[in-house]
Amino acid sequence: MATTALNLIIFAILLFLASAVPPTNSQQFSRKLSKKEMGLKVEKLSHLHFYFHDIGSGSNPTAVHVAQAATTNSSATLFGSVTVIDNRLTLGPELSSKTVGRAQGMYVFADTTELALSVVYNFAFSEGVFNGSVLSVLGRNPFLSGVRELPVVGGSGVFRFARGHAKLKTVETNMQTGDAVVEYNVYVFHY
Repeated sequence: MATTALNLIIFAILLFLASAVPPTNSQQFSRKLSKKEMGLKVEKLSHLHFYFHDIGSGSNPTAVHVAQAATTNSSATLFGSVTVIDNRLTLGPELSSKTVGRAQGMYVFADTTELALSVVYNFAFSEGVFNGSVLSVLGRNPFLSGVRELPVVGGSGVFRFARGHAKLKTVETNMQTGDAVVEYNVYVFHY
């Protein structure tokens, strides 16, 4: 009986000691980090201005309709239509203007009562200090409205930990082809 009691006491002590040992990093789900540990410096606010060319016509479209619901053709708002894009971003509104990047992603007609898109875009920049960096935007675009806003939800490269918003305005639309030029003013905090 004394041996059993002694074994229980030893077991209790070992259990207590085992629970007092901090977990190793490989078993840790999360931990707090400092900006310094991540190599983050002073946060900056940048303003980017460019034009987005949405081209669904011609022999080299950059906006391609890839899917639709069975009811899309009878919907006044094209509800359920999905388009994938790889659109040029340029300095000026002309397609011949200098390319500064690409908008890659998709938009979906996602409203049953008005013409509005749900958009998921990655702006992949190819010029200047932002070359190789990406900004990600996600949101609702009621494209017949004058000025719209989309949230900047993140990014990579220079735009790691980015946040902000984009103001956009349609500059030109061809109602026969659906082609459009949209002006973007993007205000983004980044490190």
